[in-house]
Amino acid sequence: MRGKLETLAMVLGFVGLVGTVVATAMPMWRVSAFIGANIIVMETIWEGLWMTCAYQTDIRMQCRQYYSWLILPPEMQAARVLMCVSVILAFFAVLVAGCGVRSTNCCKDNERGKNIVLVVGACMFLLSCLCTMIPVAWTTHTIIWNFYNPEVIDAEKHEIGAAIYVGWATCGVLLAAGVILICRYCPRQQKEEGVYYAPTSAERQSMVHLERKSNGSFKTMQYV
Repeated sequence: MRGKLETLAMVLGFVGLVGTVVATAMPMWRVSAFIGANIIVMETIWEGLWMTCAYQTDIRMQCRQYYSWLILPPEMQAARVLMCVSVILAFFAVLVAGCGVRSTNCCKDNERGKNIVLVVGACMFLLSCLCTMIPVAWTTHTIIWNFYNPEVIDAEKHEIGAAIYVGWATCGVLLAAGVILICRYCPRQQKEEGVYYAPTSAERQSMVHLERKSNGSFKTMQYV
């Protein structure tokens, strides 16, 4: 059962890695909203971290990369950097944590080192979750705030895109992977160090009685 939990954590970690890559590459972070005077539904504008795409009915989707990083809003600039960091952390977390699980032969002779490798991988999963959560939450807040802000014109309002939902799901998967590995580290560390239990008063008296009895029998054997 314990090995199955570690295997489950590794599967979740790999799914989280794929989720971060997909969310980073998807252009559907912000989608044009059709409200008020903006009733042109023949064309949908998608805005991502790397490009903007226009999808027209019965016409192939056309995408254009951003020519300058500075034209992006602040939340999108932060999202581009943090999502790239999240992908790197998730990738190395899968490699590091994979060396720390029981089913691998890496560090098999060094139990303490294997446990440390496991907890390092778990922390990297949690850091990757944090790096994904910050841009996703920031972008979600900005989209909702502008959507209900009466000072923002209808043409500049957006809706939450599919990449945001993928990002939220990825955060949950990475968090679950990190928590499971940390929970597995605690019993493994206790087993490695050993847990010392102080004897009770009754146990101490029993030990003293056995010691006296053994000493008395030893003296009797000497006389014989």
